Amino acid sequence: MDEQQRKQKEAELEACKRFAEEAYDAMYEAHSSSAATGRYSDAKEAFYDAIRVARELGPEEEVRRLEARLEHVKSVFRSQFS
Repeated sequence: MDEQQRKQKEAELEACKRFAEEAYDAMYEAHSSSAATGRYSDAKEAFYDAIRVARELGPEEEVRRLEARLEHVKSVFRSQFS
């Protein structure tokens, strides 16, 4: 991967992480359980995308951090919205 591709992947990773966190925050502001479930789904998908991109970039520490964050989000949803 050349430098330009790496920068694009890094920007994609940041966008995925930002969207995931925004969706997670929106889960709490949802006015119905179905809306909360939708935001949860958005957060999960964005974290999965971020994990995929992080794997492509290589730093295993970032992959582990994202996987742990995803597990936290899942745990919170299960305990508070299920």
